[in-house]
Amino acid sequence: MEASSSFVDEALLNRVPRWNRYLEAKLGFRNHWYPVLLSRDITEAQVVPTTVCGEEILLKRIKGQVKALRNRCLHRGVKFSEKVESYTEDTITCWYHGFTYKWDDGKLCDILASPDSKAIGRRKVKTYPVQEAKGLVFVFVGDDDAKVPPLSEDVPPTFLDEDLCIQTAIYEVDSNWRVGAENGFDGLHVYIHRTSELVENTKRSLPIGHLADSSKLDILETDGEPKGIYDLFAHHVSVWEGKVKGQTVVTGIKRESDKPTRTTAASIWLPCSLRVDNFPDQGINQYEWYVPITADKHLYVITLGKYAASDEERAAFEHEFWSRWKPVSLENFNAQDVTARIALQKFYRNDNAWLDEMLIEGDTPIIKWRELCHRHARGVQKPEHM
Repeated sequence: MEASSSFVDEALLNRVPRWNRYLEAKLGFRNHWYPVLLSRDITEAQVVPTTVCGEEILLKRIKGQVKALRNRCLHRGVKFSEKVESYTEDTITCWYHGFTYKWDDGKLCDILASPDSKAIGRRKVKTYPVQEAKGLVFVFVGDDDAKVPPLSEDVPPTFLDEDLCIQTAIYEVDSNWRVGAENGFDGLHVYIHRTSELVENTKRSLPIGHLADSSKLDILETDGEPKGIYDLFAHHVSVWEGKVKGQTVVTGIKRESDKPTRTTAASIWLPCSLRVDNFPDQGINQYEWYVPITADKHLYVITLGKYAASDEERAAFEHEFWSRWKPVSLENFNAQDVTARIALQKFYRNDNAWLDEMLIEGDTPIIKWRELCHRHARGVQKPEHM
């Protein structure tokens, strides 16, 4: 079964009762907040299309605030974005027959080609809650009658801290979002990074594998707070030598340092984000999202956060991001992750692959993540929502 189909066979779901909602969620989870673009990429009066969880959405900044509605006219289903028409600041008009909707509530307020239609004022196109934070535009994808939770419940802890300076880059990746999330939280995948120039650039140690102690994973499930799994690397058994028939063929990079080091950990959070503490270097945290676009593609939102007490410190970090971390970490270290996800997608695009995989002891954090999603996701995105 191809991933381009968003239907999952019931028999497959019954084989993984502890995480079958996760298997079903190839288009992501419903009734959650997702980052969709940088705030700076939508200026006043600009109209920008995007796709989240398979839903095509149109965004516009009006008097400083970003509004969002379904990118589809109710009349004959054409996309507004094919030819944007806007005769007033707060409305959008379909280029085909002149159906006009209000950005605030989606209400059909006029039909230019049929001004006396009884449909006027009685129907509305779907709108979406929007919130901006840390230079990102977040959209809530969910049911019209859903209770919209605070954004703080759907982002990693500390991300919204007032004194945390955030720098961001966004990429599209040709793989399912779950492949991205599991790649990020996979302790064994450090093996692919042993050749990254980031290792030498930061003079860091890097084993060829991390073996998590499943009994020491923190499962965070408090009501009203982010739901996630915290994996402290200090609890890992690090593998430094790879052997074939008893002969060492691959070695990690182990350095001694007299500099004090801070705790490194990875944590994964609903609906689709990862936080890596003290990475790519001490005093910096990496927060990244794997936002579902379609069943075969996700938006890879990578942010680096550093606490800054002054404008000078914020400016210094911005320069450091563009001159060092973006080329060395995002476009080298994380680019290796992207390559791995595209390769994984060739296998996982078939739904049966999730059952044919052979996970081992070191993959316990991934299973815990799947189970957490099954228990706490607010809904599963399905074709009828698109």
